[in-house]
This record gives sequence, C-alpha cells and structure tokens, in this order.
Amino acid sequence: MKLATLRDGARDGHLVVVSRDLTRMRAVPDVAKTLQAALDDWKTVARSLNVHYEELNAGRGDFVAFDPANCAAPLPRAYQWLDASSYLNHVELVRRARGADTPASFYTDPLMYQGASDDFIGPCESITASGEEMGIDLEAEVAVVTDDVPAGIDPTAALEHIVLIALVNDVTLRNLVPTEIAKGFGFLQSKPASAFSPVFVTPDELGASWRGGKVHLQLEVSVNGEWLGAPNAGEDMQFDFGQLVAHAARTRRLMAGTVVGSGTVSNRDERAGVCCLAEKRVREQLRDGQIQTPFLRANDQIRISMRDREGHDIFGAIDQRVEIFQSRSQGS
Repeated sequence: MKLATLRDGARDGHLVVVSRDLTRMRAVPDVAKTLQAALDDWKTVARSLNVHYEELNAGRGDFVAFDPANCAAPLPRAYQWLDASSYLNHVELVRRARGADTPASFYTDPLMYQGASDDFIGPCESITASGEEMGIDLEAEVAVVTDDVPAGIDPTAALEHIVLIALVNDVTLRNLVPTEIAKGFGFLQSKPASAFSPVFVTPDELGASWRGGKVHLQLEVSVNGEWLGAPNAGEDMQFDFGQLVAHAARTRRLMAGTVVGSGTVSNRDERAGVCCLAEKRVREQLRDGQIQTPFLRANDQIRISMRDREGHDIFGAIDQRVEIFQSRSQGS
C-alpha cells in the first residue's frame, strides 16, 4: 500500500491512497483524514485503506491523477523523529579524515539522536538556508514509521511494529555542526527541515527486498542531473531497523507515528558513490589530500529515489532546489 498527504491549507493536509504505479490517487476521509489519524488506529484502518488501494490498482472507482508536486510530507509533523547513523562506513570515513578513531562501542550500540519533528517538508519543496556559507548538504536515507511500540521490546519483535517505509533527505548545514556538537547537546540549528518521499509504503510493497529489517535496494542520488551515488541500503548497515527501533524503545514506549531514520546510506565499495556531499569531500581528502567538491549552492537541484528490481519507482522522487532566503531583521 502507498500513502501520501496533499497540501490543502491545513497543517496536516489530507490523506490519499496512491496506486502502485504512482499515477492515480483517492482521498479517503471516511477512513482517515490524515496519516497520523490512520496510524493512531492502524490495525483497524489499514484494512479499509487497502481496499481502496486494490481498487486504484485495478482502475476501479473514482480517482484523480497523482502529482508529487502537490504533496506535503506524508507526515507534515510527527510526534517523534529519531535519526541513527547505522552505516558505519560513513562514520569511519568522517572520523578518519579528522584523525580520530572509531570507538569500539559504535559497533555494538547504535548512534541515535532526537531531531526536530514539528516541520517536515514535501518532496518538491525547496531546501532553504540563509547563506551558502552554512555548508548546505543533503543526506539521503531510508526511514521507517512505527505503530505503538512497548518499552523494552527486543529487535525481532520490534520489526512487527514497523508499518511504513520512506525515503528522507535529512538536510544538514555542515558548517554549523562543529559548534553545536562541541556543546554536547546535539543538533538543532544545523538541522533544518527534512523532506520525505512523496509516498510512504507498507513493507510488503518491497517484497523480498525487505528482509532482515533492511531495504536491499539501491538509493539513487543526483545533484544537478549528475550521478552522486547509488549505494545499496541493505549492505554495510551495522544495525537493522528492528535493532534501531528496539534501541529507541529500550527505556520508554514509542507512540504511533514515530519516525526512525537509518542515517546516511553508505557502502564500503567506492564504486557505489555517496549519499551526501560530506562523504564525497572526505573521500577526496583521504585520497588526494585536498577537497574539490563544494557543498550545495543556490539553485542546485537534488534528486533522491529508489526503484524495485524491475526498475519501477517505489516512493516517487524527492526533487528539491536550493533556495537562499534573506534573514529577517528584528521586528520584521
């Protein structure tokens, strides 16, 4: 099943069911007005949503054309956004570039932080920053959405609470990161609004590519139409999503609609490319002794997508332009 949210002037938009081929959609206010409402009663609501989904796939009943440009984030605001760094190749490269070792605990205990979740943006909305000097970067990731998760759950059982899967661009302002990390309280200003793929999909949509709590497909990323990378999200993932959800729920329950990100997808094989510019820059530094790749600039266009093994688009594309805005003066 594939679900999206359309902008309609309300904070949370309205839920639509989208056909498997991403061409048709149908609003379902009689079932759930918003995606969060559906998640709050998922076991009951999912069956009704799936009836609409099968009708759309068969071309039956009323429907209209699906256009990702009209989409908000499927969850325009979420109760919780937890982002991990489960591809340790990315961590190792970044730390090696600054002359630091990777602590042994990183291989047994997931890295995870709690991010701002009050404002997620749609797949075609601009990446905004007040200046290029902030070091604007994309981070292409996979994310999962849970129903209600009890505290202390084990990783295997945690997989049963994953109800939706998504792509995310976790935008980072790299030049603001060092100062924030030095304070010891984590990210805030260096993490502007993240963008989600046009649709969230249920795990069964991935077939055999969803196994072991991982998505075994390539995550395709380009900047200004030039290939940046296509690493396989199922490879080199130190902690699967069951482990990540269990880690988040170790001491507390998680509410329906919790979003857990994988962190920047990264493969050890350099031929797979990268999912963020920071990793490309680090590889240049380690290989050549100098960095050539700049961070994102005004009007740059980024695209993030994933296809199944038959080449069909699964989530629709995150397709964003970089926009520089003028900082507001006090009192304006």
